[in-house]
Amino acid sequence: MNISNAVVVGGGIGGLATAAALARRGVAVTLLEQADALREVGAGLQVSPNGLAVLRALGLEAGLRTKESVQGEAVVLRDGATGAQVARLPLDRLPKTQRYFFVHRTDLIDLLAGAAKRANVTFEMGAQVASIHPGPTPQVQMADGSSRRAELIVAADGIHSLARPVLNGPDTAAFSGQVAWRALVPNTINHPAQAQVHMGAGRHMVSYPLRGGRMINLVAVEERAGWAAEGWNHHDDPANLQAAFADFGGDAGQMIEAVREVTLWGLHLHPVAQTWQQQGVALLGDAAHPTLPFLAQGANMALEDAWILAEAAAHGRGDWLAGYQKLREARVRRVVAAAEKNAHRYHLRPGPMRSLAHLGLRVGSSIAPSQMLGAFNWLYSHDVTRPQKK
Repeated sequence: MNISNAVVVGGGIGGLATAAALARRGVAVTLLEQADALREVGAGLQVSPNGLAVLRALGLEAGLRTKESVQGEAVVLRDGATGAQVARLPLDRLPKTQRYFFVHRTDLIDLLAGAAKRANVTFEMGAQVASIHPGPTPQVQMADGSSRRAELIVAADGIHSLARPVLNGPDTAAFSGQVAWRALVPNTINHPAQAQVHMGAGRHMVSYPLRGGRMINLVAVEERAGWAAEGWNHHDDPANLQAAFADFGGDAGQMIEAVREVTLWGLHLHPVAQTWQQQGVALLGDAAHPTLPFLAQGANMALEDAWILAEAAAHGRGDWLAGYQKLREARVRRVVAAAEKNAHRYHLRPGPMRSLAHLGLRVGSSIAPSQMLGAFNWLYSHDVTRPQKK
C-alpha cells in the first residue's frame, strides 16, 4: 500500500465514495465537512450503469434498490409543446449488469455515508477549511487555526474548490448563457419510469420519478443573455419558471404548473483542470472537472474518480497520483464535451433543421432502437472497477 492515512475535504457524493473506497483498502481516513450534518441540496440524480458499477463494487447496489430508487426503463425525447414522442432510448435493453436508476440525492448520500462509517472513516462535521497546501507533508489549514496533516489530501469540495486554484491558478469559468430551475412535484400524472426530455426552442425540461414513483424531479433549462450565479440554493419564484415554459403542453405543462418551490442556478463553463494532483493533494469530481448537466454524469464521474483514486493509492507505483489523472482525464474530457453538445440538440428552433433532426430521431428510434442505445456504449459500458490499462 502506498499510503496509510488520508484527509478527504467534502461530504458530497464524491467525497463520501472516496472515503469509503480508501478506508475499505486499509487507509485511515478523516472526512471534513463544513455543514453540521450530512445533507445534499437539490433533488434527484441519475445513476447510470458506469456509476452503478462503482456502487456495486462498494457493496451498495442492494442498498440503492432499498432506498426507493426507481429503475429506469427508457430515456424518451418529447416535443415540449405537444408532448408527442420524438424518440425512445430503451434502457431496459441494456445488459442485466448495466441498470439505470433514478434516486434522490439525500438517499445516495445516506447510502455512501453508511458505507464510510462501516469502514471506520472519522467524520469531522462543522469543519471549516480555510486553505489546502501541497507539500512533502500536505496539510489542511482550518478556519479555527488548527491544521490536519495526512499523506494524501483529497479535495472533493466542488466547483469552488479551495485546492483547484492552488494547483492551477485562478479559474476561468464563463457563463454558458443558460440557467436551470430545479423542483420536486408530486407524481399525480403517473409519470413512467423514464427520464423524459421535453424539448422546445431555446429550452428544455427533464423529468423523472423519485422515491418509489411518488415524486417527480424536474430540471428546466432556458437560454438567457443575462448572467446568473452558480449554486443550487438560489430560491426563485415559480412564476418565473412557469412564464418561461408557458407554451409547454401535455404532461410537461401540468408538471410545471404544479411547482410550488423552485431553485435557480446559472450554468457556467469551467475548463477541465490541467493539474489534478500535486505533492499529495488530489482534485476529485467537480473540483477537477465540472460538467453541464445535459448528460447526467456529474455524480457518476465522481464515483468513477473515487474508485480509480483509491485503487491508485492502494496499488499504484512510483508517481501513482499522476497515474490517477492519466487514467481519468481523457474520459472526463469526452464526457464534458458530450454534455455541452446535448444542450444544442435539445434547443433547436422550429424550422428545417429541427424537422430533419427530429425525423432522424423518430426513424432511428423505431427501426433500430438497440443501435441508438449502442451509441452510448462508450459511456455506460465503461467499468472502472475492472483492471485499468496504465
